Amino acid sequence: MTDHELPVRPATFAELEKLIGQELGPTQWYDVTQERIDAFADATNDHQWIHVDPARAASSPLGSTIAHGLFSLSLGPQFSYQLIAFDGFAHSLNYGYDKVRFPAPVPVGSRIRMRSTIISAEQVSGGIQITTKQVVEREGSDKPVVVAESVARVVESS
Repeated sequence: MTDHELPVRPATFAELEKLIGQELGPTQWYDVTQERIDAFADATNDHQWIHVDPARAASSPLGSTIAHGLFSLSLGPQFSYQLIAFDGFAHSLNYGYDKVRFPAPVPVGSRIRMRSTIISAEQVSGGIQITTKQVVEREGSDKPVVVAESVARVVESS
């Protein structure tokens, strides 16, 4: 856990470098409801029964519907806003993800949250590339539900 006030607000490359290796978080808990899972299924047109059919899922080895892995991953930006703000930069953007894994399911009714660690910040053409390890955990579980490396780009204000 960090001793920083959250969200941290780096505004320069040097301030980002000081954050490398420090864990930020956790975020606030997020409730995973069937309504949210169904909305994600509708938005992505992924209506696989383990996500959207509570009756059928109840008789599965998982015992209930589960959130899509990509649903949990898609919460990364929302969670990140609670941990770090790039408003001191001219602009920022999501550049992508590396090494995404979904080690454990997220049953409906779960609560999840994220911890984040900046693992690198490097100057690249046109800005700074920041790689952050994101670990999403489920309340009551020792195993994370998402482990991913998020890659972002920021541009220092002039």
